[in-house]
Amino acid sequence: MAKLIGQLPNVLTLVRILLVAPIAWAIWSADYRLALLLLIVAGVSDLLDGELARRFNWQSEFGATIDPVADKLLVFVLAVLLTVKGHVPLLLAVIVVLRDVVILIGAAVYRVLFRELEVAPTWISKVNTAAQVVLLGMVLLALCEFADVSDWMQALVAPWGFLLLGVLAIWSGVDYVVTWSRRAVAEHRKVG
Repeated sequence: MAKLIGQLPNVLTLVRILLVAPIAWAIWSADYRLALLLLIVAGVSDLLDGELARRFNWQSEFGATIDPVADKLLVFVLAVLLTVKGHVPLLLAVIVVLRDVVILIGAAVYRVLFRELEVAPTWISKVNTAAQVVLLGMVLLALCEFADVSDWMQALVAPWGFLLLGVLAIWSGVDYVVTWSRRAVAEHRKVG
């Protein structure tokens, strides 16, 4: 039973992945209040799974791998759909998606050339992901038409929030490239 309870963080992460489809449907259907509510549930599950894993030492290799995948999937779907709907600038969505594509290609090349990767997001990557979720949530909040709150959110998001998110995405992408390039050079020196 204790082993089963120790899987709770992984279950919460899987629930977060399962929430991506209804969030996507809600955005596509312009039901922004439902999308925001589901995004909040996903955000709480993300905080809760991390806290449980750390506090009770319920970390697992599966959890360390799937948690960032869940985050990236959620951000990808939000960014793409909100861009398609005309609420996020295309350039920002391209930067966000391109950053992740570069990281995935780099990780695959590293794994093929050297060894299995240790999934360890950098601090700027964590800040970037949190900022993406918060800003995209603010876009949803602005679309919910909650009187003054929505206007205030819109003023915070465009253009400064979008600019900040673009800068963070580029910064964290460059940080990953530099960090893993250094590791690749060190691995190459060990092998060669």
